Amino acid sequence: MARIDGARLIGDLRELAGFGRYRTGVHRPAFSDADLAARHWLARRMAEAGLDAGIDGIGNVIGRAPGDGPRLLVGSHSDTQPQGGWLDGAMGVVYGIELARAMRDDPGCRGIGVDVASWQDEEGHYANFLGSRSFAGFLDDAEIDRARHRDDGTPLRDAIARAGLAGTPRARLDASRYRGYLEAHIEQGAVLELDQRRIGVVTAIVGILVYRVTFVGERNHAGTTPMRMRKDAGVALTAFCNEVHREFKALAGSVTVWTIGRIVLEPNAPSVVPGRAELLLQIRDPSLATMERLGAAAIGLAEAADRTGPCRIAIERTSCTEPVAMHEPFQAAIAAAAERRAGRDWMRLVSGAGHDAQILARQMPAGMLFVPSIGGISHHYTEDTAEDDLVLGCQTFADAAEAILRS
Repeated sequence: MARIDGARLIGDLRELAGFGRYRTGVHRPAFSDADLAARHWLARRMAEAGLDAGIDGIGNVIGRAPGDGPRLLVGSHSDTQPQGGWLDGAMGVVYGIELARAMRDDPGCRGIGVDVASWQDEEGHYANFLGSRSFAGFLDDAEIDRARHRDDGTPLRDAIARAGLAGTPRARLDASRYRGYLEAHIEQGAVLELDQRRIGVVTAIVGILVYRVTFVGERNHAGTTPMRMRKDAGVALTAFCNEVHREFKALAGSVTVWTIGRIVLEPNAPSVVPGRAELLLQIRDPSLATMERLGAAAIGLAEAADRTGPCRIAIERTSCTEPVAMHEPFQAAIAAAAERRAGRDWMRLVSGAGHDAQILARQMPAGMLFVPSIGGISHHYTEDTAEDDLVLGCQTFADAAEAILRS
């Protein structure tokens, strides 16, 4: 079987982390100078691994294996959250490059190979899963025309032009080329560490359901407005949050999570009774039925609060990404490789985070492998994974990929 080079793997991961380094992590948002430099570096690494590599018109880096034998598409993303971690996404891309090199150097792997991708903007600075959706055929030109950077409003078309990619064609999936898609990633949670397991076989990627809830009251002076006269949008928002938490606990599944991660008060001043407030409620679960059940409960709570007053409350569903199950034969291949390499130190688990694999899974079989995140930390510059676990994960990934290609 193809043998990966652990020292080479760690060296590449460390070198890639130098693009946009921030403390012990990385600041490499999509289409930033650091992101573009990293993408050109990745293209060179892919070429050195024997792949035909280039950057397409949306910023994806794709390296294609020579020949016409069975192929597996592997990869992840190399853009990061602001001041994020050095492994989130990047690990899966470098795993792909190391796998391509290992298979190239193994005479027993002649006739089979992997294509490697670094998808653009998985983190959603311009649009969620921008690169993988483009490749899979779920992104049209009209959406690209509309897309703006979530912080500064830069048009995506301008970012593409600045990167020197204007007029460059976007790569499109030829499903007949591939047995499927395989992605490796840090867990970004603490389940593997808590259960003392070194490899995770992902069974499903959760769906994400988002609601915007607005509260309209009456803005007034904080010192002169009696409590009995107030229509405080902030109080209405807080009461709704408490009701959601109470109600959801009775309705949730075993791995359901919900988050109120964004709250806005207007005018957000200490001496003004808020006249308007807004929150975003996010629900995640591997079951669409469970997500819909909690969503219906949130709507019911908002409507009941609107009827009783004193504030007007409105709720709207803003987005829904459906859960995706990973291909069972791919799960089995990863599990067999994990059993061989890690003994009993592996487990099956659900991914609570979104990944490019959920996009590609809509077009072909897909699977995911996780390695532990120290302390369950991710989306932060202190994110880390033990080097031994990184190497073990890559060899397990290589074994699973080769087994899929030979099946």
